[in-house]
Amino acid sequence: MADHLLDARGLNCPLPILRAKKALKDIPVGEVLAIQATDPGAVKDFEAFCRSTGNELVDSKTDQGEFHFRIRRGK
Repeated sequence: MADHLLDARGLNCPLPILRAKKALKDIPVGEVLAIQATDPGAVKDFEAFCRSTGNELVDSKTDQGEFHFRIRRGK
């Protein structure tokens, strides 16, 4: 379950990452941000984003052309 939701459907790279970065700054460490996106590039983008920022990609899945991510905010 996620504590916060970001709807990035219809946005293309780099907007989903930029919006997620901004949203993560506004939530407490340890809480989870759920993201919905439609940009296929978001899968690799969010994996790289989490590796480089210290946030945890809790899970990632695809459902009928939509991509769903859950990211736990790190320190």
